[in-house]
Amino acid sequence: MKEHLPLKEVSVRDLYNGSQRSTYEIPIYQRNYAWERDEIATLIQDVYDALLANDTRCGRYYIGTLVSYHRGEGVYEIIDGQQRLTTIKIILTALEIPTASRLTYRARRKSNQTIQRMPNFAEVDEVDEGIERGYKYAKSALCEIVSQEKLDAFKRFLQDNVHLIHYTVPKDIDLNHYFEIMNSRGEQLEKHEIVKARMLNRLTTEDARSRFHLLWESCSEMSVYVQQKYNDTTVFGKNHCHFAVSKFDDLPSDSTSYQRKTIQEIIDEGLFENVVASADTDKPDSFQPIIDFPNFLLIVLKLTRMQEEGFKPADFNLDDKELLCEFRDELLTEKFVKQFGYNLLKARYLLDNFVVHHANEDDNLESNPWKLQRWQKEPGGKGYPKNLSENDSVQQQLVQVLSMFEVSFTARQRKNYLFYCLLYLMARNLSTENFDQVLQEYGKFLESLAEKYFRDVYLCKDNLNRINTPLPGSFDNMVLDDSGVNRDLQNHAPDFVSIYGDGTERSKGIPLFVFNYLDYKLWKCYATNLYGQDRKADDSKRIEFFSALGCSDFGLKIFQQFYFSRTRRSLEHFFPQANVGPDTLSEPQINCFGNYAMIGSEANSLGSNWQPKDKLGYYLDNPRKINPVSVASLKFRVMMQMCRDNQMNREAGKEWTFEDIKLHQEKMLAILLAE
Repeated sequence: MKEHLPLKEVSVRDLYNGSQRSTYEIPIYQRNYAWERDEIATLIQDVYDALLANDTRCGRYYIGTLVSYHRGEGVYEIIDGQQRLTTIKIILTALEIPTASRLTYRARRKSNQTIQRMPNFAEVDEVDEGIERGYKYAKSALCEIVSQEKLDAFKRFLQDNVHLIHYTVPKDIDLNHYFEIMNSRGEQLEKHEIVKARMLNRLTTEDARSRFHLLWESCSEMSVYVQQKYNDTTVFGKNHCHFAVSKFDDLPSDSTSYQRKTIQEIIDEGLFENVVASADTDKPDSFQPIIDFPNFLLIVLKLTRMQEEGFKPADFNLDDKELLCEFRDELLTEKFVKQFGYNLLKARYLLDNFVVHHANEDDNLESNPWKLQRWQKEPGGKGYPKNLSENDSVQQQLVQVLSMFEVSFTARQRKNYLFYCLLYLMARNLSTENFDQVLQEYGKFLESLAEKYFRDVYLCKDNLNRINTPLPGSFDNMVLDDSGVNRDLQNHAPDFVSIYGDGTERSKGIPLFVFNYLDYKLWKCYATNLYGQDRKADDSKRIEFFSALGCSDFGLKIFQQFYFSRTRRSLEHFFPQANVGPDTLSEPQINCFGNYAMIGSEANSLGSNWQPKDKLGYYLDNPRKINPVSVASLKFRVMMQMCRDNQMNREAGKEWTFEDIKLHQEKMLAILLAE
C-alpha cells in the first residue's frame, strides 16, 4: 500500500467551515498573539492584490504552512502557524463571516474568552489586548484596502482561494521535542520543500525516491559546482566534466540516502538545510550564484513543459511567488516527476559549467570577477575549475556576452535569457569532440539572442509599454517557436529614434539593456579589430577604430580591462538636469540617448549635478577618489573623451553641447544597428 506524506493543502473555508467541524487548540507553551498593524495589513493587501490579479492559471494564493498534532475527535494541537491561524480567524470575524470550527487556548482563560466573544469585547471580564488590537487593526485595514464594490468578491476569494499547507505530525512523536526544533528553526517550511514532498509522494518505489532525493539535495546548494555534491562518475564521467546519462532511471541511487521519515526525523537530520555529504574530499569551490534554487526550479519546470502539447510558454510565470501554483498537482505524474528530476540535474550541470557566475570578491579594476569555468577532476586527483574554452578570444567573448545579459537582468525572477540559454544547451551534444567549435556556435547563439532582444523586443513598439519596458510575454513571443529558440530577426528596418527619441521631444524611457548591449558591441568592435595586436597610436586600423567612436585616441587599456560590473545600475545625464534652461539645453535634449551614460550608484550620487568639464577632472584625472569600476562604461568613456577634445578649442561652458549629443548618438547608433 502506498504511504502518503502527512501534508494536505487546505483553503480557509476548509479550515474554519469545512465539512467536518474541528477544534484548533493553542497549547500553553505557545506565545500570545503578537501580530501588529503592519503584519495584518500586509496580509490583507497581499490577498486583495491576488484577487485583483485574477490569475486564472492557478486561482490559489498560498500564505504559508500549519503544523499540528491530531489528538483525535477533530481536535488539532497547533505546533507551528498559530499567529497566522489566529489572524485568519480575526479577519473572518471582522468580515462578519461565521465560523463552524473553533479556535481555543488551553489553560488561558483570558485569551479563550476574548477569541470566543470577539468582537463583543465588552462582554469579556478580562480582555486579551493583543487579540483586541488585532481585530481593530483588521477592521481598519479592510476599510482602507478593500473597496466596497469588491468586498463580496474579497470574502469569497479569502475563503476559497487562500490556501495553506497543513502538516499533521505522526501520533508517536515527542511533541515537546518537536516544538523545540520548530521554534529554534525560526522559520516556516520553504515552498520548494513542499514541492519536493509532493514530488516524492508521486514516486512509487524507494529506489526512485532515493534517486530523486539525492539529485534534489545535490542541486539545491547553488554556490558550489553540482559535480562536487553529486560526486559520481556514472553521471559526470571519469573527469567529472561531462553529462553522461540519458534518463532518470540511469541515475545512481543510494538506498541509505532517503527513506520515508516523519517531519521530525527529517528536521533532526538536517535535510531541510539542503546539504548533502559528498565523498569528494576537495575543498568546495564556492561562488556567488546568479539565481536562487526556487527560481531555478521554475526554469527547469518550464524546460520540462516545453514538450507538452498545448503548453503556452508566454503564460508561464518565472517568479518564485508562483512556485506552488506552477507546480500544480495535476502535472505531477510519476513520469513527469522523473523527467523533471533528470532535467533538474542536467540543467544544473549546464548552469554551473556553461553560464557565468560571480567570484566571491568585490568588483575591482584589476580582474574580471565573472567566471566561466568547468569543474573537472583527474582520476585519483583533486578537482578544480578550468576555463570553459582554451581559446582566449572565444572565452572572453562568452564571458562578456553572458555577463552583459546578467547585469541587464539581475533580479533572480524572470530570467528569460537564462531559460533560453539552457533550452539551447539541453538540445546540444556537448562532447569534447570538436568542443571548440561547439563553444564558437554557443557564442554565435548568444550574440544572435542579444540581437534578437534588441531588434525584435526593444525596437518594436508593440512589445513595449508606455515607459518603454517590455510587456509580459514579449520575449517568449519573439524568441520561441515550435522548434525551440528562433533566432531569425523579424524587425529588419528598426527605427530607434521613433521609440527613444533624438532630443526633439522627451524620451519616455530607455531600458538599461540598450546601454549594456551597446557597451558589448563597443567591446566587440575592439576585440574584432584590435584585440591581441600590438598596434601603435599611428596605426591606420586603430585610427579608424577611434574615428568610428567620434573621439580621439584614449588608449586601449580601458577596453582590455573592461567587464560588466554589477555596480552599473544607474543612468546619468552627462549634461546635468539641474542646469536645464533657455540658455543651455532643454529637457528633451538632455533626456535623449546621446546624453545618457551607465554609471555606478556611488559615482551617480556624487557628481550628478556637476558640469561635464568637472566630471572629467574627477573621473579621469583623479580616478582613485572613487572606484574606477563605477565609471567603467565604454559609452561614458567615449563621451568624456569627446568633451575633453572639445576643451582644446572651445570656450568654457561649451565643451558639451546639443550638437555633440546628436553626433555622439549618431555614432553610437551606427555601431548598435550594424549587423
